[in-house]
Amino acid sequence: MSEVVHKPVLVDEVISFLLPYQDGIVVDATVGEGGHSKAILEKVKPKTLVALDRDIEILTVARQRLAGHSDVIFVYGNYSRLPDLLVKEGIEEVDAVLMDLGISSFHLEDPERGFSFLQAGPLDMRLDRVGTSLTAYEVVNEWSEKRLREIIREYGEEPWAKRIARKIVEYRKEKKINSTKELADIVKSAVPRRFWPKKIHVSTRTFQAIRIAVNDELNHLKEALKGIVSLLRPGGRILVISFHSLEDRIVKHSFRKFESKGLGKVLTKKPIVPSQEEIEENPRSRSAKLRVFERA
Repeated sequence: MSEVVHKPVLVDEVISFLLPYQDGIVVDATVGEGGHSKAILEKVKPKTLVALDRDIEILTVARQRLAGHSDVIFVYGNYSRLPDLLVKEGIEEVDAVLMDLGISSFHLEDPERGFSFLQAGPLDMRLDRVGTSLTAYEVVNEWSEKRLREIIREYGEEPWAKRIARKIVEYRKEKKINSTKELADIVKSAVPRRFWPKKIHVSTRTFQAIRIAVNDELNHLKEALKGIVSLLRPGGRILVISFHSLEDRIVKHSFRKFESKGLGKVLTKKPIVPSQEEIEENPRSRSAKLRVFERA
C-alpha cells in the first residue's frame, strides 16, 4: 500500500472556528489519518480531543500519528451514534464537533479496499470492514437493474445511470463482476466517449453511488447531525466539510432546520471553499465546502 498521507482540507478555516474552545471538549468525528486532529491539538489545544472513526484500521494510523498527546480519547464507531458512544466515555456535552466527509487517501490508495477505479482491487468499498456486511460486490452482482439505476442516478447524480445499470446487468449475465477495474471498464463502455466528463474520471459518479449505498452514508449523516446538535453546549459549534452536492444539501437543510427551531444560528450563509492556492497544492480539495452551525 502507498504511504501517501492524506492532506486535510481547509485547515486554517477549521482552526479559526475552533479557537474559542481552547479549554473545551472538541470531537473530530472523522479522524481518519489524524490530519485535522493534529492541527487542532497543536493550534487550538483543547482540554480533551475525542478522535472517532468508523474504520478501526484507520484509527490505528491516527493513534500512531497523534502519539504523545495525552489529551486524546480514541473511539471506534459510527458518528451516527455519537451521543451513545460519548456517554460510554463519560461525556454528555461537547463544545465543538468537526466532520470531514471526504474519503481518505488511506482508503483510496489501497487497492484492497476497493474504492479506486484507477487500480484493480476487489469490489469492497466498506468504510468499516468489521461492522458492515454489505459489499460493492453484492450491490453490483445482486441488485436489480432498477435499483442500480436508482442509486447511480440519485447517489451519483449520473446522467447515464440507465445505460450504466443496463450494461452492468448484461455483463454479469455472462460472468460475475469481481474487480474495480472490471466495473470501471463497464462504465466506460456504457458512456459514449464524447460525453465523458472533462474534470473527473468517467467512473467517478458510479463508484461514488455504490460507495454511498454500501456505507449508507447519507442516512448516517442525517442521524449524526441530529445527534450532534443535542450534544452541543450553548455556544458550541458543528463544522462539516462536504465534497459533493448530496452531502452539502443535507448539511445546509439540517442547519436551516435547526435555526428555524431556534436551536442556534448558521455562521456560514454561503459555504467556505478552498483558496486557489490550496486547490493547486491539494487538488482533492477542489470540491470541499465548509458549513458551520452555532448552538444557542
